Amino acid sequence: MAKFLSLADAVAQMVHDGDTLAMEGFTHLIPFAAGHEIIRQKRRDLTLIRMTPDLIYDQMIGMGCAKKLVFSWGGNPGVGSTHRIRDAVENGWPCALAIEEHSHAAMANAYEAGAANLPFAMLRGYIGVDLPKVNDRIKSITCPYTGEKLATVPAIRPDVGIIHALRADREGNVLLEGITGCQKEVVLASKRTIVTVEEIVDNLGTTSPNSVVLPSWTIGAVVCVPGGAHPSYAHGYYKRDNSFYIAWDKLSRDRDGFLAWMDENVMKKGPDAFAVHAKGSAA
Repeated sequence: MAKFLSLADAVAQMVHDGDTLAMEGFTHLIPFAAGHEIIRQKRRDLTLIRMTPDLIYDQMIGMGCAKKLVFSWGGNPGVGSTHRIRDAVENGWPCALAIEEHSHAAMANAYEAGAANLPFAMLRGYIGVDLPKVNDRIKSITCPYTGEKLATVPAIRPDVGIIHALRADREGNVLLEGITGCQKEVVLASKRTIVTVEEIVDNLGTTSPNSVVLPSWTIGAVVCVPGGAHPSYAHGYYKRDNSFYIAWDKLSRDRDGFLAWMDENVMKKGPDAFAVHAKGSAA
């Protein structure tokens, strides 16, 4: 059953050096506050998994948290490169970063397989592309019924899965609405889970036809962090801060400028200040 914890306590208890960590959210509900707390607690040697590593993984990798990145697309959405990830891959700064690249379909299927406690995912994909030449984790299998050759990838079973959601009730059940991506699968596939939410309520008030309710027994810790997805957005709570993404492109290009910004806006600020910080910008 889910425990209600502070963000600092949840990360301290559940995220350890050397863990495999998945933090998901597709444009919507990206768990920035949790990523910042991991940076503050100086976790190291993490294998980071995310279908679309963007600003939060750029920050975590730039601050030396990771040794490997498993992903299917990387960049600053609508703007350009993630310069700290690129610097780590190309120059080993602040430490070398191994990469394992997949397609979106393969990552989604791998999360599904992990959630179902299966050893691998099978899909029609990787036909006529070069990724299998550079990723030896992509293999194939012959269907015993039709003889069709199908692609396979290992199931994703993270040590820790972290997502941001809209709200939780007082029993620890969690609601997601809007663009939901693969957050449900991450929670079900992970050994330990942290869910940050905008608010704790008496009744979840599910109204949307695409509502997802994660029952309390699937979650390790629930943490109330208003604004915890900024600069991404939370459906019905706040909009995407497009100016932040644009400003990040400039300040993250320079190592010294990046470190100065992180020191001022992340290292010197605790999780309780996140909702206030969410109203600012990267400039």
